[in-house]
Amino acid sequence: MDISPAILHVQAPLPSPEDLHPALWRAHQLGRPTHDPQGVVASGYSELDAQLPGGGWPARVLTELLLPHAGVGELRLLAPALAALQRRQRSLMWFDPPAAPCAWALGALDIDVGQLVVVHSRSARAPALKGRARALLPAADLLWALEQALKSGHLGAALAWLPARLPADALRRLQLAAQAHDGPVFLLRDADMRSRPSAAPLRLLLGSAGPDRLRVVLLKRRGPPLAQALNLALRPVLSATALARARPAMLPAGLAPDAASVGGGPAAASRPALSL
Repeated sequence: MDISPAILHVQAPLPSPEDLHPALWRAHQLGRPTHDPQGVVASGYSELDAQLPGGGWPARVLTELLLPHAGVGELRLLAPALAALQRRQRSLMWFDPPAAPCAWALGALDIDVGQLVVVHSRSARAPALKGRARALLPAADLLWALEQALKSGHLGAALAWLPARLPADALRRLQLAAQAHDGPVFLLRDADMRSRPSAAPLRLLLGSAGPDRLRVVLLKRRGPPLAQALNLALRPVLSATALARARPAMLPAGLAPDAASVGGGPAAASRPALSL
């Protein structure tokens, strides 16, 4: 008996959920870049890239770095990616860094200060307020400037040191603005914020793991949780003598403060400098 092809019904295989849209992934998988995969910037640390969705720092989303204090090694962590963006002739913009960037120290990390723009908010220029007191001030002008910079489409990367007190919708607005920015956006905040909700799709908790080493805990990512913290070897900045002095002083918990700072040496204590 002949069967007409018209009455045959062949059911096409259903596509996998992760094939429907790049923003979808299975619980056991790392997420993929939701936009151009070329927008991902390698971190310069292979063990970290292996744990980041897309294999590097993602573009068009917020990445939140939570610090116990400034100078734990955050700039050395970001330096390879920032230098790579500058080699593509893309500029950097830093908002309210905790101290003055040091040109020769940044140059040692291959960061060109000629392609770096530093923006200070009104609260950052308040001379009578320092540390946590300054961090409690509202940040309307800082948030506005950061949002406009992200929407401009002319940046390679943005770094913003945010105060503790933010409007309820601040991070959601920044996440929306970041979607127009073809590059990574790093928000540096106090480690006490780890228990607060955040619109940032990627959150990392940083801590010193000893001289020239950084402990990285992935608190949030598009993918399964990572049970073990990463221990990254940073670019060394300590001399052999300073390194020998620092090792016996390490705290047993592995969270000893990193002695390295941008200024370096005894003279650095007399002038403010942005820690590495």
